[in-house]
Amino acid sequence: MPQSTVDTAPTHKIRVWDLPLRIFHWALAVAVAGAVACAEIPGIPVEWHARFGYAVLALLIFRLAWGLVGGHWARFARLRPTPARLRAYFKGEGSPEDQVGHSPLGALATIALLTILALQVGSGLLADDEIAFVGPLNHLVSSAVGEAATEWHKELGKLLVFALVALHVAAVVYYLRVRKQNLLGPMVHGDKVLAHPARASRDDGILRLWGLVLAVLAAGAVGWLVLQGG
Repeated sequence: MPQSTVDTAPTHKIRVWDLPLRIFHWALAVAVAGAVACAEIPGIPVEWHARFGYAVLALLIFRLAWGLVGGHWARFARLRPTPARLRAYFKGEGSPEDQVGHSPLGALATIALLTILALQVGSGLLADDEIAFVGPLNHLVSSAVGEAATEWHKELGKLLVFALVALHVAAVVYYLRVRKQNLLGPMVHGDKVLAHPARASRDDGILRLWGLVLAVLAAGAVGWLVLQGG
């Protein structure tokens, strides 16, 4: 009798996302959700919205540094959403590298989200709602700039954050249901199982300690910035 065929395709388990990046990812999700909740739920003091906003800023500063010195797939050099790579990806002709870290589309979404969050936090630092909150850097700009920053923060900036977060969630669901790729699992445990070999990210104790140092420095920088507002 013929024997049943067994899929013996080789698999390669590699560390893609280092621990500091994974902590950053989930901490940013919590901080953004907290800032949104504090802004939208009546009765919550505006100070809590500001605190979550400062946390977002510290995380963005950390991510900026980590994009230069973090694990291989966490670095900005791996975020390359060029038109050629995007076209190839949508045609199903992307490189094996697209299956490891961020795909070209994922890279584009990541850059867009980080940029919009930076603009939103920056506008909050300059804002003055003339009721309960004045940004710590508002005193450095004219009243016109402060008003423009406040309007952006409360109107267009907020809508862009909502839209990009919704797109991010939709992309995770799309990849899970349609492409059969679980994007959340590797962001929890750090590993991906691939059909081809790929370079692993460094994720040892020294790198993690370096991540902790950068996180403390980022938090300290934000604390100093907040104190500038008196």
